[in-house]
Amino acid sequence: MAIKVEVFSTNSCPHCPAAIDAAQVAKNELGDAIDVEIIKIDESAENRQRAIDYQIMAVPTIMIDGELGFLGAPAEGELLDKLKSLI
Repeated sequence: MAIKVEVFSTNSCPHCPAAIDAAQVAKNELGDAIDVEIIKIDESAENRQRAIDYQIMAVPTIMIDGELGFLGAPAEGELLDKLKSLI
């Protein structure tokens, strides 16, 4: 079963693109071992509610299988290393 990676972000956040890029690099490297979803909380009420359900107070936040993985954008390779350790 694939590891679920959810990246919570907003369109106005200056740090969110780095977190999204890290998730995309991990997806390119790990392929079907992970499932990446980018959730822009400022684009819909449903996305906002998902952030509230996780009690997310800041972006970017990366959730891994429903648990807090990173608050803020991870350093280059950090997300990939963490995901590799879970596979």
